[in-house]
Amino acid sequence: MLQHTLKKFGGIALVGTLLTTILTQCKPSLEIEPRDQISDASLFASTTNADLFLNDVYNQLPDVNNETLNLDQAADNSYVGAEWMWGRTAIYNGSLSASDVPGGPGDNGGSWTWGTTYSRIRKANLFIQKVGASGLPADYKKSRIAEARFLRAFFYHYLWQAYGGVPIITVPLNNLSQGDSINRPRATAADTYKFIADELTAIAGDLPLKVSGNDLGRPTKGAALTLRAWVDLYHASPLRNSTSSVDRWAKAAASAKEVMSLGVYGLFPDYEKLFYVENKNNVEVIFDRQYKSIVKGHQREGREGPAYVNGIQQSWGNLAPTQELVDDYAMDNGKAITEAGSGYNAQDPYKKREKRFYQSIIYDGSVWQGDTMRMRRGINALNEIDLGSASDVSNTGYYGRKTLDERISGQTSLAQSPGGNSYIYFRYADVLLMYAEAQNEAAGPDASVLAAVDAVRSRSSLPTITATYGTVTKDKMREIIRRERRIELAFEDKRWWDVLRWKIANGTNGVLNKQASGMVIERKNGVWTYTPTRIVSKTFLDRMYVFPIPQYVLDQNPMIRAQNGGPDGWVNGQNPGY
Repeated sequence: MLQHTLKKFGGIALVGTLLTTILTQCKPSLEIEPRDQISDASLFASTTNADLFLNDVYNQLPDVNNETLNLDQAADNSYVGAEWMWGRTAIYNGSLSASDVPGGPGDNGGSWTWGTTYSRIRKANLFIQKVGASGLPADYKKSRIAEARFLRAFFYHYLWQAYGGVPIITVPLNNLSQGDSINRPRATAADTYKFIADELTAIAGDLPLKVSGNDLGRPTKGAALTLRAWVDLYHASPLRNSTSSVDRWAKAAASAKEVMSLGVYGLFPDYEKLFYVENKNNVEVIFDRQYKSIVKGHQREGREGPAYVNGIQQSWGNLAPTQELVDDYAMDNGKAITEAGSGYNAQDPYKKREKRFYQSIIYDGSVWQGDTMRMRRGINALNEIDLGSASDVSNTGYYGRKTLDERISGQTSLAQSPGGNSYIYFRYADVLLMYAEAQNEAAGPDASVLAAVDAVRSRSSLPTITATYGTVTKDKMREIIRRERRIELAFEDKRWWDVLRWKIANGTNGVLNKQASGMVIERKNGVWTYTPTRIVSKTFLDRMYVFPIPQYVLDQNPMIRAQNGGPDGWVNGQNPGY
């Protein structure tokens, strides 16, 4: 199994020592080549040594299993309780700037950090170049180069989503021998998309349909096609599709359909347990980052679980679902709480909600590890909602349950770091919803759209769309699909990108340009009342749909600074508005 942080090639601490000898870390720029301590001839003379190098590229895959901030906190699914976190310091208050671009290694795994990501790309480029020129077996070169190209495209897609067009670099650069000629201009957002999509199309056939045993964790054909479907969908979405091209939507639908037609993937029957360690590599997982059974730093239960359990602080409580997310969970009859006939009772709000609500949210009255959670005020409960951020207790009156394992105490997780469940980048439910969205925009809510959405809903015991609503319009189906994506993929770091690509973050009704709320439960006149309450007001500016190019990048690269105008409206290489 391709595991992190110690991988299968050797599987002992010596691996990390050897890689440290082979590679030294790049500075956060495009320019510095690692100083090899052994010759390239030795490093790429055997498949074992070459695999060690590629293994280090895999080790660069970003994830937030071990990180402080997940993307749902930057969006509107979860609240950032700690005032020092960049969700509060840069996103919530609209202060994002070229000198204050968040996203270090502790934030979303550094997935959009410019220098970190380009150092990852450089390692992939070096492997591709050296293995391509080596005398290693042809079948090895074909499969491993395809893997490295997948990883490179994967790193690029994060940059493209965050910044738009970026320099496309496909060879390792060396400022010591090449000097200023290593500087590259930005490609347009459209050309960057095309590079990523073309790369994934080119390598898909060189990747296996399935992997097993020691190859688990490597990309498959389905992984390449799924990443392509995702970038196709992003390219088709309102943020990047200003002309509302139907052809882009049709292309995205066709890409997702290719994955569905492989016949490899399906929906794991238990939504809650598909994230458990014993169920990793299940039929729903398309691409993930895998961990050993016990990994130092793997602390989701201790970081994100309920703060107090059975009278003891167990966790930092770093996952605080917002009332806005809670309100988007349907009733068990399939209807949204605001729709006629839903049966929702605002003073008994957790009754008869859909199954995923109970599998995803810890709310007042729910049970965790045998302890009834109480977030209500006035009863001296340890988990009473903290409206002032004075403690690790939830600021919203909720904790997250999804992706956590109730069998692991947070205290144990922090102290001993048990774990091993993978970080999933793509799973089949995501593909079904990608297809449904793209096909609905291209052709309307046809039978295939209904079938894809119904498959996701039926796993959670919800009635079909037709049984719930009868015949639906394209606009109604768009509303349903967007709500399904939010609920089905909650706490999986998808919401931020969805909100951006749909271009619904700002404006009067922008979801990131208004307050985030929690639920205050308190007794009034002898009756417990439920009152949604503002936790924080947010400001999202139009320019924030793309991140600013970091100032140090502009300072270092005159070719970027010279770029003005064009389809992306750059000003001295910078994105508009910064």
